[in-house]
Order: sequence, then C-alpha cells, then structure tokens
Amino acid sequence: MLVRMNKTEAQIRLQYQQLRGSLNERTRREWAASEAMALGYGGVAAVHRATGMVPSTIGKGIRELKAREEHPEAGTEKAQRVRRPGGGRKAQVDVDPTLLSDLEKLIDPVTRGDPMSPLRWTLKSVRVLARELSAMGHQVSRNIVMRLLHRLGYSLQGNRKALEGTSHPDRNAQFEHIATRTREHIEAGNPAISVDTKKKELVGPYKNVGRELQPKGEPVKVLDHDFVDPVLGRANPYGVYDIGANTGWVGVGVSGDTASFAVGTIRRWWEAEGSRNYPDAKELLITADGGGSNGYRLRLWKLELQQFANKLGMPVSVCHLPPGTSKWNKIEHRLFSFITINWRGKPLVSYQTIVSLIAATRTSKGLTVRCELDERDYPKGRKVSNAEMATINLVLDPFHGEWNYTIYPHNLMDTKVVKGSIA
Repeated sequence: MLVRMNKTEAQIRLQYQQLRGSLNERTRREWAASEAMALGYGGVAAVHRATGMVPSTIGKGIRELKAREEHPEAGTEKAQRVRRPGGGRKAQVDVDPTLLSDLEKLIDPVTRGDPMSPLRWTLKSVRVLARELSAMGHQVSRNIVMRLLHRLGYSLQGNRKALEGTSHPDRNAQFEHIATRTREHIEAGNPAISVDTKKKELVGPYKNVGRELQPKGEPVKVLDHDFVDPVLGRANPYGVYDIGANTGWVGVGVSGDTASFAVGTIRRWWEAEGSRNYPDAKELLITADGGGSNGYRLRLWKLELQQFANKLGMPVSVCHLPPGTSKWNKIEHRLFSFITINWRGKPLVSYQTIVSLIAATRTSKGLTVRCELDERDYPKGRKVSNAEMATINLVLDPFHGEWNYTIYPHNLMDTKVVKGSIA
C-alpha cells in the first residue's frame, strides 16, 4: 500500500532556497505550482507561506501546468518566453520612496509620526491605512498596504494581560506565610481550604464561550443578546476547595454575593464534607482573596466567621492573599478552571443545569466536586456596628495582622492571648 507523504513548509522553504538561484521566472512559478498541487487542499497557501510567492503567481503556474497536460503541443515560443532580469512592473516602494516611511508614521504615530495624529485614535485597518495614504498622494490599494505591513514586520495583535499593578513589598513573604500555614495544617490532620466566588453567570439560553461537539451544521441556538433575564437573573457560584483532599464544594446562590452567603457555603461544606473527613480537627484554616464577599476589610465576613466558629467549637484562622494576586488563589486553577472547561460551549439554561455541570466536573488527578443550589435570601447592605465588632474574638497574627488572623469561639477564647481588633 502506498502512503502519501506531504512535505512540510520547512522542507519546501529549504528546497526553494536551494533552487531559486538556478530558476528563472517561469520555472520558479511552475516549480511552486507543482509543489502546491502535490500538497492538495491548502497547498497554494502553504507554498505561499514557505516561499513568499504571491498566491496569484502560484495559481498562474497551476493553470499553465494543467493547460500543458491537456494540450502538450501548446509549448510554443510564446509560452516558453521569459522576461529578462529586472523586467515587469516595478514594486510600489521602488517608484514611491516615501511610501514605507509614511506608512510607519500612520501605524505608529507616537514614535515615528505626529503624536496628535487623528489616526492614533482610529481603527488601523488596511482599508483605513490605504485611504489615508491615498489622501497623502500615494497610489496604493489595501492589498499593497497588507504586503508592506508584513514586510515591515507587523501583524494583527491582541492585548495581552502581562503587566502587574503595584505590588505590596511583602507580597512574596505573605505567599510563603500562607504556604507554611497550609502545610502545617495538612500535616497536623487539620482542614485547609481555599475559597472564592466564581464569575457570576447569566442563567438562560445565552452564549457560553467555547466549542462543543454537535452534528455538523446544527449549532445550539442561543439568544443574540446578553440582557439579564428578570426572572432567572444571575447565578453566584461560591466555591470551597479542600487543598489536602483535592475535593470541591460549590454553592450556587440565587441571591446576593454577600459575606453571609460565603460563610454559609463554608458552613454547609463543613456539615456535609469537612466534619466527616476531619473528625479530629482542632482548627480550620481558610485562604481567601483580599476582596469580594470574603475581603479582609469586611466586617460582616468576620462577624459571620465568629458565629461559624462558635458552632464549630474550634478556632477559624484566615490568611488572605495580598491585593492584586487573586489569580494565585488555589481554587482558581485547581477547581474553577476545570468547571469552566467542563461547561464550555453549553448554554447555562437553568440553575439545575449549572448545578449538574459543576457536579460532573472531574480530572485525571482525582478531583471530585459536589454542588448544591442555595435558594436562601442574602440581602445586601447589612451593616455591622462597633458593638457587634467588639463581640468578635479576633486575634491578629504578628505578621500582617490585617491579612492573617484567628477567630476563636466564645467558649474557647484563650484569655492569655491579647485580643486584637480590626475596625
């Protein structure tokens, strides 16, 4: 059985570099056409990328080869004629010496042109650039502009999230502190969890990013707008990731994403999973972002944790990630990322759909997830008075007490420890 082996673009490029010096215009065109025909579908584009030859030239060579196959006698003197070196129409940059410099001024007005150029604030498409160059007296088309941009090394680029905001000088030290506390808790047989709110999701037949296998030509139809359904609203998934056990718990709220909802989800995780997995636990460690419903400045978060600690009968310690570092929270890349992968391309048409998709999330490393719908009402705007704050048995850690603290249950508060407070 014969197996057809197509050349790679790198092989075609190498062969072209070896042969181009001995090929004239016609034989070069026909060689490129022969390679493109041998590759089959997409061959013209592949040869174009490998050699830089214009696709229309390769297409002309293909037509010539096919015509010669159909009419072998067509090898007349006219067909064999080759232009002498330097013949043909001159390149636009050869007859218009300021074209390239003017194009660079338009494409990058801050460094090469007028910083106040109106084009600085407009869409720099090849059509717009061709129009601006024509207004400057150049005779160009959008195709010429496109070729010149490639020649100058430009290509379409999107934005890349790479710049970090100002970071706290103790950012790395806080990361090390969290890692040490987490390791100590796990080694001692105590639970260490990472918590956060996942991105709020519209509930209903809305577009969900990603692609899913469907019969060809039969995509799932969704609404052409993303206005919130007044009845279904938004889903608020709040997650608890057990770092030591590699398990997840997600509460899908239908009300506000408040501190009461956050601690309520942690409480239900403990009742369903934590108490069973850690029957001899002496302390619970929570790692959380610095903002949102579990922010370190949030009074209600601490008040709810006090009530939770009272019910647990053991201390609850909290370590917050430094500001601007939420992407390093373990729950983001160990739980939420896999949930997003699992429901990609699937419209979240109902709350039950969201719960089922989250609960079905699995990984090859053994991650399992439980999920439940939380239909309780969590009103926003709850204020915590100074008197209520005074009831919280809050002990600050010597290292950045605003980020690291422990809340003791009222019946276990160690009176030998000086109690701190955060307003």
